This record gives sequence, structure tokens and C-alpha cells, in this order.
Amino acid sequence: MSATASSVPQTASRPGGRSARVRAAVHRAVRELVADKAGEPLTIPVVAGHAGVHATTVYRRWGTIGELLADVATSRFSGGIVVPDTGSLREDLERYAADLARDLCDPDTLALVRATIGTGGEQGAAACRGERRQQLEAVLDRERARGGQPPSLERTTDAVLAPLYYRAVFTDEPLTPEWARTLVSHLLPD
Repeated sequence: MSATASSVPQTASRPGGRSARVRAAVHRAVRELVADKAGEPLTIPVVAGHAGVHATTVYRRWGTIGELLADVATSRFSGGIVVPDTGSLREDLERYAADLARDLCDPDTLALVRATIGTGGEQGAAACRGERRQQLEAVLDRERARGGQPPSLERTTDAVLAPLYYRAVFTDEPLTPEWARTLVSHLLPD
């Protein structure tokens, strides 16, 4: 065996290969099972059976159902919402909040969020908020680049993300784009 061949790790996966197909099948199975409210409890053996793979494969790759849900949520929320650029911080945040409200109203998205937070603990919560905070940070950074003085990321998260997720996950209150826009008026009073 040549020196080059022996230096390639044995665990490397090929993009689009079996590993990608297994990941796609398992992610699809999780989304379908979470959306099926009358289904059986979400466990790795149930997910594996639904995906058509062996449970050992799922355990080896994700370890726990919480880690699996966090991976599915991270994948689902990455790039799901376009960060608006209207030239105005207020309009950017209003559009962002309204888009996020619409996304959280999707029954499949909401089911995934609830399952991820409920089963995944802190890891699940981090998966649900991570991409969203990065999107907000991009809006705030852009405002700074325009010479503005936006509120901090923490304050914006508390004013916009927290109420949206709280209402979506823990209440039956409507999550309308109009209501979501009012959150920005609390953050950026006239």
C-alpha cells in the first residue's frame, strides 16, 4: 500500500454515497414520524424501521434520539428563511419576524420544533435557535455596516425570537405575521 493510500482515513464518507442516502432516509423518517401525531413514540428502532436501515446504523451515527432530532432540526432550519435586506432595520426585522411566524405555523415544522425541544433538551433547543440567531445577527451586522446602532443580539432575540417560539411551542395563541411584526415595534419604538 502506498503512503498516500494509507493516510486516507477509513471512516471518510463519499458525498452522495451510502452515508448520504442513509442520512436522507433517516431524516425523512423522522420528519414523517414527528408529523404523524397518532404514531408510536419516537425511538431509534422506530425511526430505523421507518427509514429501512438497521437501528445499529442510527445508533452509531447519532447515539440518541435527542442527537438525531437536533441534527434533523439543524438541517431543516439551515437556510429555511431568507434574511431580508430592505435597507431599513425595522422593515428587515418585521419581514423576518413575519416569515418566521409563517414557518412556525407549518404543522410539520411546529411538530419538529416541539419534538426537538421536548426530547433533545439543551441540544435540541440549541438546534432550534442556532440558525435563527445567526440570521438575526446578519440583519444587525448589516445595520451596523450602514452606520446604524441596532440593539444587541441578546435584546433582539428576547424581543423577537423568544415570543415567537414561546407562542408557537407552548400556547394555542395565533401566530400571525401581523402579530409578529408588532414584536419589532416593542424592540424599536418610534
